[in-house]
Amino acid sequence: MGVALITGASAGLGAEFAKLFTDDGHTVILVARRLDRLRDISSALRMINAKTRVEVIEQDLSVPGAGKALAAKVGALGLPPVDFLVNNAGFGNSGKFSENDLSEELELVDLNIRCLVELTRLALPSMISRKFGRILMVGSTAGFQPGPFMANYYASKAYVNSFSEALSEELLGTGVTCTLLAPGPTSTEFAAAAGLEKSRLFTAGAATSVSVARAGYAGMMRGRVVVIPGLLNWLMVQSVRLSPRFLVRKIAGFLNRSG
Repeated sequence: MGVALITGASAGLGAEFAKLFTDDGHTVILVARRLDRLRDISSALRMINAKTRVEVIEQDLSVPGAGKALAAKVGALGLPPVDFLVNNAGFGNSGKFSENDLSEELELVDLNIRCLVELTRLALPSMISRKFGRILMVGSTAGFQPGPFMANYYASKAYVNSFSEALSEELLGTGVTCTLLAPGPTSTEFAAAAGLEKSRLFTAGAATSVSVARAGYAGMMRGRVVVIPGLLNWLMVQSVRLSPRFLVRKIAGFLNRSG
């Protein structure tokens, strides 16, 4: 059994990933800002598998240097090196970029991109030296297209999507794999936090966090490069590649506006 580090583990996909790792007997390290939620999830996980070790770390990953701070806290736990890194932490927002709060926009970039890159870079040398490791990046179908009224979020996921695929190619033959999980709209706290509950994107229907997490977990364990849960989401991604860009922008903007 290995050690799994899961960011954004206090709710949604992060909590579901934690259940899957626990069910398979892996040690899990849960990271998020909300310590009370982490403790609740930790208690629930111990009921799933009493023999599994569960550690919680309170850490705001949106601040500069958070990755190194987290690595130091993980090292202090006295556990074996991390075998599974799940870069799930992130958030989105909506509205016109020119009117949105600048500090929030920069925090989005720091959490969705900078911290993901930092944690991945810190984890990889040990994984490569041991010739084993699994990295799961939570991107999005949003990352395959521009997204008016969610411009910064879509752009951040475009980075994650591209970075993940490129990294998977670099890691060939090392025993380490990088898997991109690119879900469409998913029923988590994300929609409410981003102000999207009434957007056409989410009112048209969303996948469950359980189904998305299971797809991502299975794909990571198999070393798949890209996992797009749901046939409709996969078809949408293919259609984006074939459609005129002006049309892609118009449709995304239409869906991201409130209904």
